[in-house]
Amino acid sequence: MIIRDAMEADAGALAAIYGHHVLNGFGTFEEVPPSPQEMANRRAAIVGRGLPYLVAETEGKVLGFAYAGPFRPRAAYRYTVEDSVYVAPDAVGQGVGKAVLEAVLTSCEALGLRQVVAVIGDSGNAASIGLHRSLGFQHAGVGKGFGYKHGRWVDIVWMQKPLNGGAASEPDTPGIAPG
Repeated sequence: MIIRDAMEADAGALAAIYGHHVLNGFGTFEEVPPSPQEMANRRAAIVGRGLPYLVAETEGKVLGFAYAGPFRPRAAYRYTVEDSVYVAPDAVGQGVGKAVLEAVLTSCEALGLRQVVAVIGDSGNAASIGLHRSLGFQHAGVGKGFGYKHGRWVDIVWMQKPLNGGAASEPDTPGIAPG
């Protein structure tokens, strides 16, 4: 398995993987799978901000992807990003998510960022909660019934990982541009 930058040509694979989770799970609160063109646009927006958008690949097949996006548009959040990670259904349980998310975290640390937040759909999402915990994220709270999907109210689980000393000192980089 290799971890590499996602490319525009990966849009179909990204849409297929993400679309599966949109239709079958609670990890995302979207209800209609985005098109490959929309996934290409989303990837370009992340990469255009200098943030990591990576894929895990074996023998030319994309097995999963992860990226870090701006947490919120206000300037004071410029040192905080939110991660997202999705794995193809036939690659779950093979370490794909951990490998690709770990690479995203390494990239975020190199950028001088200070906090990574995970907003995990469904308090029963043991796989994603466990993945984040294994990479050093700590539980930061639960939002009860934040979304309604597949006929039920769904919680979100907040997890957080400090990078580069977190809030223990002044930042020494400009962070990401707000917006």
